[in-house]
Amino acid sequence: MNVFVFPGQGSQFPGMGKELYSNSKSAKELFDKADQILGFSLSKIMFEGTDEDLKKTKVTQPAIFVHSIAKLQEQDPKIKPDFVAGHSLGEFSALVANKTIKFEDGLKLVSARANAMQKACENNHGSMAAILGLDDKTIINECEKFNKYVVAANLNCPGQVVVSGEFEAIKEICILFNNIGAKRSIQLNVSGAFHSELMNDAKKELKEFINSIEFHEPTCPIFQNVTGNGVVDKSEIKNNLIDQMVSPVKWSESVVNMINLGAKNFTEIGPGKVLCGLIRKINRNVHVDSAG
Repeated sequence: MNVFVFPGQGSQFPGMGKELYSNSKSAKELFDKADQILGFSLSKIMFEGTDEDLKKTKVTQPAIFVHSIAKLQEQDPKIKPDFVAGHSLGEFSALVANKTIKFEDGLKLVSARANAMQKACENNHGSMAAILGLDDKTIINECEKFNKYVVAANLNCPGQVVVSGEFEAIKEICILFNNIGAKRSIQLNVSGAFHSELMNDAKKELKEFINSIEFHEPTCPIFQNVTGNGVVDKSEIKNNLIDQMVSPVKWSESVVNMINLGAKNFTEIGPGKVLCGLIRKINRNVHVDSAG
């Protein structure tokens, strides 16, 4: 069984998509369409912008989404996914792949989500950190006991969890995790506390916008971050997308559940190879490939 997986924020890089734009007519049309929908030249920032330009949430998210869909168009049309999944933002790319939403609507959604998250970041000074070498349960328990607001935000693979919360709390809890045996605790260069209650305002904004978008019957299940399970019901998909803003990304659980249902071949579609690495750490017996 084949699975298409799509990366999230953090997989961007300067010059992303430039080669695709030059070599593929369909990619060029997609990038031009995206610039038109957004009302600014996203492609110019992707092709010529600095690392700093690309780190702005309102740029990063549409850039990764458009790049992923351009790469999706390049896939062999005979190979259809049995399941799809995306890491955080990647869920929107996955929903285009299984025909739940059209590219144009997906881009509008991603842009609205990014702008809402940017605003929430400006209103609440938050941060995130990757904790390496401790098990999920230990990290979750320590976050719950901590005297400031911190939560486990991304359960990525065995030995890698990202925590999210107030800026000072993240700095302090990194020291705590190092003291109880973490291999490393790395504060991430992100603008806010994604997948935490500090994104509540963004969740409300996305909920309003998401109801204006038409969702179709998916061609295959999407394994969503909020539950880690396969979903085909349109209403459930919508609700999970909204809840994802403040809920942990259960990536490890999603991959395990797909493998248990017979998934054997995983293809990462989009910039970078982050998900390939995570999937290999979750299960070394499946075939993992990148179309980035």
